[in-house]
Amino acid sequence: MDSPKPTPTPSQRPRHPAGGKGATISVQLLAKARADTAPLLQELASRLEGLSQAEADARLKQVGPNEIAREKRQSPLRRLLNNVKNPLVILLIALGVLSYLTGDLRATTVIFVMVLLGVVLRFFQELRADNAAEKLKAMVSNTATVLRGGVEAEMPLKLLVPGDIIRLAAGDMVPADVRLLAAKDLFLNQAALTGEALPVERKADPAPADRENPLDLPNLCFLGSNVESGSATAVVIHTGARTYFGSLAASIVGERQLTSFDKGVNKFTWLMLRFIAVMVPAVFLINGLSKHNWLEAFLFALAVAVGLTPEMLPMIVTVNLSKGALAMARKKVIVKRLNAIQNFGAMDVLCTDKTGTITQGKIVLEKHLDVRGERSENVLYYGYLNSYHHTGLKNLLDEAILAHKELEELLKAKEKYRKIDEIPFDFVRRRMSVVVENESGLNTLICKGAVDEVMSLCTRVVINGEVLDVLPEHDAHRRHLVDELNGQGFRVIALAYKDMPGSSDEPVYTVKDESDLILLGFLAFLDPPKETAAEALRRLHGLKVDVKILTGDNEIITAYIGKEVGLPVEQILLGSQVETLSEAALAEAAGATGIFARLAPAHKERIIKALQSKGHVVGFMGDGINDAPAL
Repeated sequence: MDSPKPTPTPSQRPRHPAGGKGATISVQLLAKARADTAPLLQELASRLEGLSQAEADARLKQVGPNEIAREKRQSPLRRLLNNVKNPLVILLIALGVLSYLTGDLRATTVIFVMVLLGVVLRFFQELRADNAAEKLKAMVSNTATVLRGGVEAEMPLKLLVPGDIIRLAAGDMVPADVRLLAAKDLFLNQAALTGEALPVERKADPAPADRENPLDLPNLCFLGSNVESGSATAVVIHTGARTYFGSLAASIVGERQLTSFDKGVNKFTWLMLRFIAVMVPAVFLINGLSKHNWLEAFLFALAVAVGLTPEMLPMIVTVNLSKGALAMARKKVIVKRLNAIQNFGAMDVLCTDKTGTITQGKIVLEKHLDVRGERSENVLYYGYLNSYHHTGLKNLLDEAILAHKELEELLKAKEKYRKIDEIPFDFVRRRMSVVVENESGLNTLICKGAVDEVMSLCTRVVINGEVLDVLPEHDAHRRHLVDELNGQGFRVIALAYKDMPGSSDEPVYTVKDESDLILLGFLAFLDPPKETAAEALRRLHGLKVDVKILTGDNEIITAYIGKEVGLPVEQILLGSQVETLSEAALAEAAGATGIFARLAPAHKERIIKALQSKGHVVGFMGDGINDAPAL
C-alpha cells in the first residue's frame, strides 16, 4: 500500500492569480520555465530568427489580439436601462402608470417628471466620467521590438502572438508573458504585480524544480513589468487574457457587486413596499366596508400609496451624488459611478496597498552613515562623486543619490574634480569604481557596491576622521550595523576609497586597482512613505476610519513603513497564514490585524470579503494589477 503524499505547506503551494484559470496558467508557465531552449521552441513551433509574417498572421487569427480583458463601453441605451433598473425608480414608474390608468394626471405628471430628472442627471454625469476615462486611455500606446523572419521591427503590442521572438532593453515594457532565451544584466521592476519596489534580477537559465510560484522563477518575465536595466532576448509564451496579468484583469470585468449604497436603496424600497402592502389593502377594505363605494375606496387607497412614496427622493439623491462627483472632479478625480460617492462617506475600513500608495513608489537615499552608524556628509559627498562621474546606465540607486542636487553646486565650489577613468559594474564583482583627479593632481578611486564585496577589499577604515587598520572585532560590529539596517527594510551598499599619489592621468585603471581600500561608510536606500501619508492617516483615524495595509511586499519593510506613518505594527498576518484560515477565522483575524504582508492577489480579495462579512463598509486603494481582484 502506497503511503499518502504529504500535503504541501502554504509556502510551497503555487499562488494562482485568479481561480481555476489562473491555476492552469501557473502550471503551464512552470512547465515552460523548466524546459530547455530547443524543446521549448519546438513546443511553441518557433525558432531563434522568429516567426514569418504569414505564421504570425495565422496565429493572430487563432488566438486573438494581445489585449487584456476590459469593460466594454456601455451603449447609451444600455446605460439608460441600467439607471432605470433602480428599485425605487421601478416602484415610482409602477405608481405613475397606476395613477395614469385611474385618471390622476397630476400625480402621473409629478411622478414621471421626478423619475426623468433623476435618471437623466445620473445618465449624463456617468457618461461624462466615462468620456474622461476614455481620453486618458487614448493617450497611451506601446510597441515591442519583434523578430519577424530574422528582421527586427517595432510592432504594436496587440499584434504579438505566442512563439514570437522579442528583444528587451532598458525602459521597455514587457509586452507579454515571456521566457528568456538570453539575458545580460537584466533587472525588472515588478511593482505592479508583486508590490516590491526594488528591481529583481532575471536570467536565461532553466528554472529550478523546487520553485512553485511563477513570479519567483528567474527566467520568466510578465506583462505588467518593465525593464530597469540590461537587455534580453525572449520567446512569447502567453498573450492577452492568458497572461498572468490578463487573468487578474479578468477578475474586475463583469457584473459588479452591490455597494452599501445599493443595498441601502434596496432596503428602503422594500420597506416602502411593506408599508404599501399593509396600508393600502387596509385603507381599501376599511373605506369600502364603511362607505360601500369600492371604486372610491380603490382611488383613495391608490392616493395613500402615492402619498407614502417619496417621489422626489431619486432626484434629490442623484443631485447630491452629482454635486459630490463635481467636487471630486475639481480635485482631478474621476468618479465613474455616482453610487461610489455615498460609499466614501459610509466607509469605516480603508484597505490600501503599500508601494506607490502609502509609499512614493521610488527608491530614495534615506541614510548616509559612517562606520559607527552616525550621519556623515562625507559619505554622501563621496557617493555623489561616484554616481555623478559614472557614465554607464544609471540604476535606481544612482538616481536616488543624484537627487541631492545641492551637492552639484558643492562640487563646483569645492575642489574641482575631473574624471580620469571608470571601472564598470558587473554582476560578478557587484561593485563599480570611478577614478577622479583634484586640482592638486591627486587621483582618488571611489568604489561603491555590495557590502560583502566592498568590505572584503578594505584593509583600513575611517573613524572620527582618522584612517585606522581594520580590526576583526570592529568589522563584526559594522556587519551587525548593516544587518540591522537590512532588518528594517533598507537596501544597503558600502562606500570605500583609495588615494593614489602620482598615478597616471590616462584611463588605464583596472579591477586590480580595487584593492587595499579604505572603508568610508554606508548608503541606505528605501521606498519611503509619501510626505502626506502620516497626516492623511491621522485624519482618517479622526473620522473613525480604520486603515489596514495589504501588500505583496515582505513583512520587515512593511512593518517599518507602518511604524513611520503611525500605524500599529504589533499584529501582522502573512499570506501563508491567510491560506490556512477558514472564512470565519479570517473574518475575526482581519478585524484585529492592521498589516497584511506577502499577499497574493487572491489573499487580498479574501480579506476584503472577510471584512465585509462583518458588516464593514470597506474601501480599497491600490495602483497595481495585483490589486485588481480586491478592487
